[in-house]
Amino acid sequence: MMGMKMLRKCSAALVAMALFASPAVAQDKVTVLLDWFVNPDHAPLIIAQEEGYFERHGLDVELIAPADPSAPPRLVAAGQADIAITYQPDLMLHLNEGLPLVRFGTLIETPLNALIVLKDGPVKSLADLKGKKVGYSIASIQTAYLAELLKSVGLTADDVELVNVNFNLVSALLSGQVDAAMDGYRNFELTQLDIEGKPGVAFFPEEHGVPIYDELIFVAKSDRRDDPMLGRFIAAIEEATIFLTNHPEEARDIFMASNADLNDELNLRAFDLTLPRFAKRPAAFDAGRYERFAEFLMSHGLIDEVLPVDGYAVAPR
Repeated sequence: MMGMKMLRKCSAALVAMALFASPAVAQDKVTVLLDWFVNPDHAPLIIAQEEGYFERHGLDVELIAPADPSAPPRLVAAGQADIAITYQPDLMLHLNEGLPLVRFGTLIETPLNALIVLKDGPVKSLADLKGKKVGYSIASIQTAYLAELLKSVGLTADDVELVNVNFNLVSALLSGQVDAAMDGYRNFELTQLDIEGKPGVAFFPEEHGVPIYDELIFVAKSDRRDDPMLGRFIAAIEEATIFLTNHPEEARDIFMASNADLNDELNLRAFDLTLPRFAKRPAAFDAGRYERFAEFLMSHGLIDEVLPVDGYAVAPR
């Protein structure tokens, strides 16, 4: 195992030396704005950086955690950064506002969002939400998800009391402030509840009427849709993701060594839970998935029209 690792590192070093030695392959500086602080959702980027995949593709990548999680797509649209990580649903809201963005890759290809309740709490089924308090962090998309969940059992938003818990989903559940929490992540909040000794149960929106969507995607400014740098970036992400798939324990050690403050039970378990959700073909694009979700958002009055998919999505080479 160690021999193979050393061989791989030596090969990476030789390739990197060759890149630096050749003036035809200069290192392009690329700024990537994350959607949040570094966490296991970003494992392919960390592996690509730590193991030299970006470097092999001629990229000098800087990963930046945002002070304001809503800012990255806007900063990219304004030309103040090269790439942003965002959510497919949020991209569609941004496009509705007229922001010039293009999706060119997928990081996490399944929803992570869920409606979470305590296993020993009063809600055993979605029908039990009638008359209960439901916590949320952000209105609009989350309330649309909740509406579909309720609709699947013949309820409406009038049958529940909505409570803004301002991202304190776990504490709101544990304190009894709410009976259910919309917007919890199945790889984090569910894990945190289990660690706290109060296991949770998740109801998945995509199993109750919400179209399946890509949780995390890569976007750039739309006038860069043909920039070959995007293809090299995604090639590095793909190689890193396959490494994660083939060598999960080694990849987890590399990730934790580069982010020592995350080396705890929550993030170790979240890392393992997130592994199967990374896109193995990050450049691949499912137009139907995006069209269906746009139709869902329009049906809830969140966007004004379903835009042609080829206007805001590319599959870089």
